[in-house]
Amino acid sequence: MRTLVARLDSDGDVLLAGPAVRAAAHAGEVVLLCGHSGAQAAALLPGVQRIVRWDCPWIANPALEVRNPDIEGIVALLKGIRADVALILTSFHQSPLPLALLLKLAGVPRVVARSVDYPGSLLDVRLRDDPDVPEAERALEVARAAGFELPPGDDGRLAVTTPPEPAVAEPGPYVVVHPGASAPARAWSPHRCAEAVVALTEAGHRVVVTGGPAETALTRHVAGAHGVDLGGRTTFAELAGVLARADAVVVGNTGPAHLAAAVGTPVVSLFSPVVPAVRWAPYGPHVVLGDQDAPCRGTRARECPVPGHPCLDRVTADQVVTAVADLVGVRT
Repeated sequence: MRTLVARLDSDGDVLLAGPAVRAAAHAGEVVLLCGHSGAQAAALLPGVQRIVRWDCPWIANPALEVRNPDIEGIVALLKGIRADVALILTSFHQSPLPLALLLKLAGVPRVVARSVDYPGSLLDVRLRDDPDVPEAERALEVARAAGFELPPGDDGRLAVTTPPEPAVAEPGPYVVVHPGASAPARAWSPHRCAEAVVALTEAGHRVVVTGGPAETALTRHVAGAHGVDLGGRTTFAELAGVLARADAVVVGNTGPAHLAAAVGTPVVSLFSPVVPAVRWAPYGPHVVLGDQDAPCRGTRARECPVPGHPCLDRVTADQVVTAVADLVGVRT
């Protein structure tokens, strides 16, 4: 059995596909189709034998032009995989049908996905409902509809392969503050993050600030004179190692929140309600902070549509300190 699992979004989305991948891998080989923005996470997922990277024009943001040679190329690539079944994993606002069409053109005999739209012959197994459940469970339901089940002893939580010891490892206990986010509307403002670093330090915690190569100015500002600035100094796999050794992680709704959950570290989730927390909050021990009834609720906005970013910026540093205290020692 060779299964193609498609999750074409970013690293956090790919991490949430992990339980579905492991269920498919229990029955045979898994090829994971993902975008370049999800490839770092794909490399950490247990059960993946091969990764195929493709930036999908109807998923990538900013959107790519749809060009005939590119579509012909991906159809040929999919045909070469020779999958027995394909699982298309999507979020509630995405349609699986364009990819299902390409998979059928590539000769994949069985395609399984969740679709609120009538799929005709594009799907062989269709899940019609779209419940408010965590994204990891939503994806696992697709795998189960295809006849796959988790292996005995697998609790269905997020997981990654054992992360490497980071070259910048910090000795002793610490709390991670990760101020960046792929969508600005989902990030706590830099001055609030900097206040939290000071407050956590005053509460007796050592604080490590993390971020990607493009976020070094942000992490330097947030770390200030109190935090340890690791911005731009870790690979994604090394970041997993940093998070795995932390007492807790303070982060918005972005990939490292799900990476922290995957390594079993509790999360203080600064969660903007532009998407539902019931679906996207970290799938592990966590505390959600932020006004979930704010005017931006359900807008899926990438830039905050409300002046002052009130859903998150009304959260105080003292609230974060209290949430960290509640979570320290709580691990999966």
